[in-house]
Amino acid sequence: MTDKPIVLMPEDVQRILGKDAQRNNIMAAKMVAEIVKTTLGPKGMDKMLVSPTNDIIITNDGVTILEEMQIEHPAAKMMVEIAKTQEDEVGDGTTTAVMIAGKLLENAEKLLDKKIHPTVITKGYRIAADKAQEILMDLALRITTEDEEVLKQIAMTAMTGKGAEHSREKFAEIIVKAIKQVEDNGKVDLNDIKIEKSKRDGIKDTELIQGIVLDKEKVSYDMPKDVRDAKIGLIDFSLEIKNPEVDTKISITSPEQLQTFVMQEEREIKAMVEKVKLSGANVVFCQKGIDDFAQYLLTKEKIYACRRVARSDMEKIAKATGGKIVSNLNELNPFELGNANIVEEVKYGEDALTYIRGCQNPKALTILIHGGSGYVIEEVKRAIKDGLGDVLCALQSGLVVPGGGAIEIELAKRIREFSQGLSGREQLAVEEFASALEFIPVTLAENAGIDPIDILTELKSRHDSGEKNAGLNLFTNKIENALEARIIEPLKIKSQAINSASDVSIMILRIDDIISSTDKTSGIGPMGNIPQDY
Repeated sequence: MTDKPIVLMPEDVQRILGKDAQRNNIMAAKMVAEIVKTTLGPKGMDKMLVSPTNDIIITNDGVTILEEMQIEHPAAKMMVEIAKTQEDEVGDGTTTAVMIAGKLLENAEKLLDKKIHPTVITKGYRIAADKAQEILMDLALRITTEDEEVLKQIAMTAMTGKGAEHSREKFAEIIVKAIKQVEDNGKVDLNDIKIEKSKRDGIKDTELIQGIVLDKEKVSYDMPKDVRDAKIGLIDFSLEIKNPEVDTKISITSPEQLQTFVMQEEREIKAMVEKVKLSGANVVFCQKGIDDFAQYLLTKEKIYACRRVARSDMEKIAKATGGKIVSNLNELNPFELGNANIVEEVKYGEDALTYIRGCQNPKALTILIHGGSGYVIEEVKRAIKDGLGDVLCALQSGLVVPGGGAIEIELAKRIREFSQGLSGREQLAVEEFASALEFIPVTLAENAGIDPIDILTELKSRHDSGEKNAGLNLFTNKIENALEARIIEPLKIKSQAINSASDVSIMILRIDDIISSTDKTSGIGPMGNIPQDY
């Protein structure tokens, strides 16, 4: 036996144990929640994010902020992950999910200080989360596709507080109309709704196009500027001579042979264009390239053509016009063509867009966002995506809940009542879970410059007296019936946020040992600069 110490891990490995590990993770999660906290609600503030290459994003969208921040701390990354999950599943409510998770961990810290074991806390949180889902189902209201006014209110609630707020009624109408138009046998794919941008006019000029708008211009200036009664050919092969896939040498010994070779290439391209003409197509969208000589021949035939059209756009054009994407030129015939009233090129300064308008019963269409600044347009695009996601979500589940903090207060009230029937220490965790939900209306009030304690007290009082839909209307700064104030949200936003937040907080609370390798170049481990003696 020797007194030499046993070395299990290399010297550059950083290890944090027990309470230090828990506090470190909880602090990181709280910091993430604090970052997005001020963006919540109609009166939330925006963040300006500047990349190393000086690209600027101005937004109050939770997931966009967290993704662009390039967060390194592992526990904080888990918080970013729930924001992404919320975005993928619902399209909205990312800030809510992160804030609830942060508050759950902050409240858990109080219980840890009282010497309550993390396993007891996680069990209590799990019981409370399951009960919350039951209560949500009990409180939810059922809607159908016929409730257009309610769907518009859902879209307006989703867009409130973003750059689109002052035109939200018009946008809500566009969103509901777009979703109902692309619905196919009760199913809606949001990929069928193309969002295109145009730097001109104002946000209020944003429009719904019954067709597709492409960020493409015609391949030749001499082609028709617009084509009426368009017959549209969609081809995913190139209108040019294919290059051999392996190195090839052609031996030519006389000028006549060279001329014959060149003439043969031209004949091939002429034959291709002739087949396009014989099909009856007067508009061609090509996924690949179009040869210069082919462009000349198409121009002569007065055929409008665009090249290098993205596959996703080709599929949308096919759905909008009823055409088929053809992979072999010999298959191009009148039955494979799409139809539209007009295909035209519209120029705005140096930029050009191709409009495909007047499609009959299109199953893909375009929301064209107008705006004077790229930053504004991007924020409006995010707002419209949130609105689309919320309306689709409400239609899929058919269930909605009141917004404005009403549902959180009612949930907290009922979970507290439920906790009274529990006998173990889990009761304390269930009560802290209820307190965490109250963080949402409190933050809504704070961000609007209203006293949060007064608001929380009045909200609790109103709910205790049976007003289960009483919420905070930040346009009047009063507590009102959220349904009558037209503040409505899909049930899925709340249920997904509570599920994600409880899952991540439970996972973080169960960690009592962090082992990480140090970055040899910087000497900083993945814990970043968060103090480990917190």
